[in-house]
Amino acid sequence: SARARDYQRSKGALMAPVLESFERLRKEADLVIVEGAGSPAEINLRARDIANMGFATEADVPVVLVGDIDRGGVIAALAGTHLILDEADRRMIVGYIVNKFRGDLSLFDDGIAAIHDFTGWPSFGVVPWLSEAHRLPPEDSVALARRTSVLPAKLRVAVPMLSRIANFDDLDPLSAEPEVEVVFVPPGERLPRDAGLIVLPGSKSTIGDLAFLRRQGWDEDLKAHRERGGYIVGLCGGYQMLGRSVEDPEGFEGAAGRVEGLGLLDVETVMQHQKALREVEAVSARYRVPVTGYEIHIGRTEGEDCARPVAMIGDRAEGATSGDGRVSGTYLHGLFGSDAFRARFLSEFGIETGGGSYRAQVETALDDIALKLERHLDCDALLAAAR
Repeated sequence: SARARDYQRSKGALMAPVLESFERLRKEADLVIVEGAGSPAEINLRARDIANMGFATEADVPVVLVGDIDRGGVIAALAGTHLILDEADRRMIVGYIVNKFRGDLSLFDDGIAAIHDFTGWPSFGVVPWLSEAHRLPPEDSVALARRTSVLPAKLRVAVPMLSRIANFDDLDPLSAEPEVEVVFVPPGERLPRDAGLIVLPGSKSTIGDLAFLRRQGWDEDLKAHRERGGYIVGLCGGYQMLGRSVEDPEGFEGAAGRVEGLGLLDVETVMQHQKALREVEAVSARYRVPVTGYEIHIGRTEGEDCARPVAMIGDRAEGATSGDGRVSGTYLHGLFGSDAFRARFLSEFGIETGGGSYRAQVETALDDIALKLERHLDCDALLAAAR
């Protein structure tokens, strides 16, 4: 990890590995869609840019702008982008899409004409507001602070928003349950005392986020929750934090060293060079039901609580559970997406699930969105631009 100013200084050296990754992907796929980060018009950052126009020009990738009309000012945003880009960047743009339009799409015909008059860029289409999108996992952690629950719930699940939170869509299957409220707690706020379950999510930097967690006072909240008989689940980096210690002898996450963990599980973690990255089919050790998911982590975790694993992957025990069963940790992402496991887990809180398949709901939402995009976008023109 790096501070923002240090990162800006180092970006010039990062373009080469970014291009190497892109070339590797291009050899493996028929179509690679590169999503920018921020705006193509951040001309104050253009000299070292590796995520927007800087990458596009280096990799010779055609650019399609996407304007969010729901925010307002989409005509000015597109025309302004055309105005302030230099000629080399402007040539990379092959057209634009207007997104999140509410109401009769024909009402924006004059807007399309105005954008063409200012820019000369063709439109690939106007996408209506897609109500199905709320059934999909959020794109990034920015969306987490906007989540609210409007229904009374039997179980409140508190999730501290770590500064480097990762794989937060692990909680989406719980959020989809009508009797469960998942609350993402922002920095500066205490973990709610009425939560029946606290989930420590994954992290891109376990040691860094462990320090961040302590600065918020969440370590004390977790201990108080534990003393009240509450349940705690740690996922991946959160699992590592729950142990007695986290050791990084070679400095994979920063400075080499060893830090004290939260001490809520009798395990210790040592960071290792080799990264675990695999899909998993397992069986829940507690409920004896199938579990599917994936592992993506560095580190080996061992200790006495590993004698009570969360799951069995063939003959290999995975995860750890405290003696009273109220604290557990696992490296398995997607655990709550396994319907039988989620049903048995929530039954311990007096909740009956609807019995539907969460993953099937996501696939249906994706299919519905794909059909609408095909209807409202000129897909042939987009594919031709890509070729």
